[in-house]
Amino acid sequence: MNKSFALLGGLLAAAVIGTAAVSDGHANKAIEAAVKARQAQMSLYAFNIGLLGDMAKGEIEYDAEAATKAASNLAALAQLDQSRLWPPGSDNAALGTDKTKALPAIWTADSTARAKGMALVTAAVAMEQAAGGGLDSLRGAIGDVGKSCGGCHELYRQK
Repeated sequence: MNKSFALLGGLLAAAVIGTAAVSDGHANKAIEAAVKARQAQMSLYAFNIGLLGDMAKGEIEYDAEAATKAASNLAALAQLDQSRLWPPGSDNAALGTDKTKALPAIWTADSTARAKGMALVTAAVAMEQAAGGGLDSLRGAIGDVGKSCGGCHELYRQK
């Protein structure tokens, strides 16, 4: 009977260890998925802001329809619920700088990231309203978009 208990104890220990490994694997997959999703969102920000910025700088001809669409995309992106995109442990100290540029400071108690995200929402909505109203209108709104992006990147993104 002692052998039965020893075997049962060994199987139970293996099950617990196996479950922990699967849980860690699932957590790692969830973190990796979150990082990929937020990087995709940042790429879409850059794609749309790039068009608006190029128009504002005169590098490409102003097109009210294209500007409106890019600004609408930007506003929609800024208003997405990002809560699942920023899990603890998805910073560059935990994952390495080759995986993410997000600094650990974004998760600290004194982080201003949420407020900076709200500033982007405000600027993106204003851009959405201004973008189709002419080049001067677009130029008047692009600065606040850039400031809101830069304000967050300065504090929470590795350079």
